[in-house]
Amino acid sequence: MAEVMRTVLRRVAAVLGVVSVLLPGIDALQSAAAPPEERDFLTRVRRLTVAGRRAGEGYWAPDGRRLVFQSEREPGNPFYQIYALDLESGDVTRISPGIGKTTCAFFHPDGRRILFSSTHADPRSTELQASEIAFRASGQARRYAWDYDTAMDIYVHDGSASALTRLTDVVGYDAEASYSPDGEWIVFASTRDAYNRPLTEAEQKILANDPSYFAEIFIMRADGSGTRRLTSAPGYDGGPFFTHDGSRIVWRRFDEQGLIADIWTMRLDGSDPRQITDFGAMSWAPYEHPSREYILFASNKLGFDNFELFMVDAEGTREPVRATYSEGFDGLPVPSPDGTRLAWTSSRSGGGAGQIFLADWNHRAARDALRNAPPRKARTSGS
Repeated sequence: MAEVMRTVLRRVAAVLGVVSVLLPGIDALQSAAAPPEERDFLTRVRRLTVAGRRAGEGYWAPDGRRLVFQSEREPGNPFYQIYALDLESGDVTRISPGIGKTTCAFFHPDGRRILFSSTHADPRSTELQASEIAFRASGQARRYAWDYDTAMDIYVHDGSASALTRLTDVVGYDAEASYSPDGEWIVFASTRDAYNRPLTEAEQKILANDPSYFAEIFIMRADGSGTRRLTSAPGYDGGPFFTHDGSRIVWRRFDEQGLIADIWTMRLDGSDPRQITDFGAMSWAPYEHPSREYILFASNKLGFDNFELFMVDAEGTREPVRATYSEGFDGLPVPSPDGTRLAWTSSRSGGGAGQIFLADWNHRAARDALRNAPPRKARTSGS
């Protein structure tokens, strides 16, 4: 809006022959303009999922006609299972086996195969389900927290009725996986290195308190072979995705205390790591827009429990720009393959638990807002 106003005033000034007089005032008006609002970026906001206790992590099929997501809705199982939603018909199909815990589904570029993580091979699955159901029925409550289950492994569904191929089979949490644009590689997070070697006494204490501390980024071929570790910094590295040109990986890195996280990118061999944000908050769930001009992510910059969507230019030269304005949780933003729509997880419908929302995305407004954002400010660890 500020840029439009500036253009209009320039034309008026030119007609009146007083450009040199008005331009300083125009610049002042632009700098003092109100910041963008949610409606500048998101329109036609609508809720996509309604069934079950909660749903989240919606990722697009390459043709933009389906979403794959996780939801707590399976009878007799209180944990997430994986479903595919046909956006035209509204039909929902379960992809995962229906038992155990699942997370982090992602379409192969062929639009047929679907990657996800699951614990269904764990012989304790039905026992754990019954225990969780009994706990919820008791009326007790606990703060929601993610479970880094050591039986979580990566599988691929080949598009047929129930055919699954297991890609990882080690002790540790293997999840948060996604395909490269050519379908040849998979990048994922794993805590396996906390369980395949002797730990020091200090490491044992950390593992007991926060197993996510040991999560690192790994890459492997699409058939599960050739696994290589890419990160080694202390703290949780996770949530990786390939950039749209396949040349880099974008992920989020937590500090050693697990309170501050920022967005990073690196080459596929782990070299040339670049910190994209220095936001002084918990910033995570990064996903590159198809234009490759900016990255969308979530952050609690405005309050510990208030996560909002933000965006930042691909090189991280400017301060992030806020995109949502809703109390509670807005996170896990994923733009459609053509960049015109946005799917994300939000609690804006009330009740505290998230569901998946869809909106039209204004790419031009996003570009303008990022261009007008101030340069990134370097922050010290104590700021």
